[in-house]
Amino acid sequence: MAAAIGSSIGKSLDRLEARDKVTGQADYTHHLRLPGMLYGKIFRSTVPHGRIKRIDTSAASALEGVYRVVTIDDIRKVIPNPYYGPAFHDQPILADGKVRFAGEPVAVVLAFDKRIAEEALGLIEAEYEELPGVFDEVEAMTSTTLVHDELKPAATFPDLAHLKGRKATNVALDYKLRRGDTERAFAEAEHVFEHTFRAQQVMHTPMEPFVSIADYKDGHLTLHTASQGPSFVRIEIARLLGLPENRVRVKVPFLGGGFGGKLYIKLEALVTALSVLVRKPVKIALTMEEQFFMVTRHPCTFTIKSGVTKEGKITARHCEVVWNGGAYADIGPRVTQKAGFTSAGPYDIDNVTINSYAVYTNRPPCGALRGFGAPQTAWAYECHTDLIAQALGIDKIEFRRKNMLREGRPQASGTPLRDAQIERAMDQVLDRLQWAKPLDRGTGRIKRGRGIAIGFKGITAPTTSVAIVNMYGDGSCGLYIGTVDMGQGSDTVMAQIAGEVLNMDPTTIRVIHPDTDVTPYDMGTLGSRSTFHMGNAVRAAAEDAKSKIAALARELGLPEGTNVPLSEMLKRRYGMQAGNIIGTGSFIPDYEKPDNETGQTTKGTPFWGVGVAGAEVEIDTETGQLTILKLVNVADVGTALNPKAVRQQLSGAGIMQLGHTITEEMVFRDGQLTNGSLADYKIPGLLDMPVEFINEHVPNAYDKAGPFGAKGTGESTSIALTPAIGNAVADAIGVQLTELPITAESIYRALQKANGTPLAEN
Repeated sequence: MAAAIGSSIGKSLDRLEARDKVTGQADYTHHLRLPGMLYGKIFRSTVPHGRIKRIDTSAASALEGVYRVVTIDDIRKVIPNPYYGPAFHDQPILADGKVRFAGEPVAVVLAFDKRIAEEALGLIEAEYEELPGVFDEVEAMTSTTLVHDELKPAATFPDLAHLKGRKATNVALDYKLRRGDTERAFAEAEHVFEHTFRAQQVMHTPMEPFVSIADYKDGHLTLHTASQGPSFVRIEIARLLGLPENRVRVKVPFLGGGFGGKLYIKLEALVTALSVLVRKPVKIALTMEEQFFMVTRHPCTFTIKSGVTKEGKITARHCEVVWNGGAYADIGPRVTQKAGFTSAGPYDIDNVTINSYAVYTNRPPCGALRGFGAPQTAWAYECHTDLIAQALGIDKIEFRRKNMLREGRPQASGTPLRDAQIERAMDQVLDRLQWAKPLDRGTGRIKRGRGIAIGFKGITAPTTSVAIVNMYGDGSCGLYIGTVDMGQGSDTVMAQIAGEVLNMDPTTIRVIHPDTDVTPYDMGTLGSRSTFHMGNAVRAAAEDAKSKIAALARELGLPEGTNVPLSEMLKRRYGMQAGNIIGTGSFIPDYEKPDNETGQTTKGTPFWGVGVAGAEVEIDTETGQLTILKLVNVADVGTALNPKAVRQQLSGAGIMQLGHTITEEMVFRDGQLTNGSLADYKIPGLLDMPVEFINEHVPNAYDKAGPFGAKGTGESTSIALTPAIGNAVADAIGVQLTELPITAESIYRALQKANGTPLAEN
């Protein structure tokens, strides 16, 4: 059903929480202090792989002001099986017998003064028997150095239920997709192209570092935490403690950014174990530097091969993607599966083979980060696309049009393309780039180029969202949802959806922050799912409330469509201002589990995420210095429920991905992180911003399954941006870079190599 004329749908409302945030009144977990609370500071491993021979905590324990020093032996007294994780129960709350990456938590100092706890860390001594480490994902595939002796599947999610424990391997998951006869198609192809691309390890860098507080009393636990998934945290903590879920309460205020890093379970297991152990509230807040050791984005190596006719039709594609998951799986198997799902790109190819591997290494753990692996795969398949078109002498845009997936056609997995505006988004980018006009290519040492790329993503499925609408006695409304507003403006959009159904001003609706004792289940705020999933649940809950209001009117003998306000109806019903109207709604999209052998399914994603990016760049060939003159991001978001919020989302995604493209990289040497601070790890600054930066959505788009035609926004323009810049750089200098990030040094090295004067490696 389309939005009504004059409705709040499609209006650029200010965020409901804007005033609280700009005046400093908004609540964050970092602000919270509980009576008798202890602060925890983490002692970390200095070696990437080794058996723990000795931990001496005596000097730290003796320091005045230290309450207790805790190791895994202490944790086992309250949690006999202290392992957790969403895909595998493979991560110990503290290092158990061995360490698997440099920076792994080994012990915790507790004190009432966090400065004393910090001082005591320097008094702990640990001795390790160092073991060989494996750090590269491709080497780890066949290495005899094993990060884990066995795997322990969690069986939490239906799409990962098939995972089984393995021995004598570092492979946590091998996802495969088979369509058609790829070998035959390659044998018959007139041209075959193969390229390998690598993406680097980066981190989330939210403004608010990880922080959690646990308060265990009388068999009940309350967690105050910076989490994107409070419902999952409750489930996992209840499992660890052997408690029913109604004895575990998880409260989440505003988040200062998350981007996937604060999903599933992070610090919550550790603070819970500590609070149960000492019977006091315990708070751990990481520093910016410590975030490098909590969770990061997967590096990957992607080898892509395509068979093509002389006319430019892709007839076969083989994708081999190896994901470096670090020491613990986190949600890496799902990243491997979902990113592997679309690694053939947004193209109509009859014969496809995909192998996607989640691999353990002795690096910090990797998990979800904006795009869920799609930016890494798009970097490969869209640069590969340009290279093919160039080799065949075919226009790059026409090559894409010739091979593009169209409405109703099955994607490589067998799931048809529905309501995905790929070509419209591309045409909009071409228009904003003035692609049809000649480009000033520069003179002398200055070279200019432009590039375009398409991003394509399947959404995590199956997942569930539940919402409650509470109409109070005076006719006002409270909306109870588990969606976490971490800056994306979800509270405002959900109020707009409820307000549209209930014919209420959305700015008068109060959205209740996630509190698992109060707000119902939601799988998590991730993967561009909230607008679509929770939005549908909110709409259903509001319609349920609306139907109950209509039933109350009939009970009171009022005519259909009465103008009598709800507050007056409730007074007539109860004789005073009293009572509530409660509407509930839930949503789970249609889903068909992929075949384990072929990956084929007709319902693999609830909707398709589409974003197209274009870039115009300038390069100083004597230094390799890159200047982005123009950057255009266009996303298909279906109906833009709040256009201003959409533009902000697209801009934020673009800037974040810009950092992952041109400045950011976690640099390791023998397993040791060498740039673990924001002084050395470079996120984009103002001087890195494009001279012209355009962020738009496709107008008049509509997703028939979404609430009022809407679908997710947060990741759409993070997917295509990197290959768009990479293709623009190649267009400028005539050399395609295949490794990220694209820096002045990497450009200069590529130029020197192309000129026959390669530079020595560092």
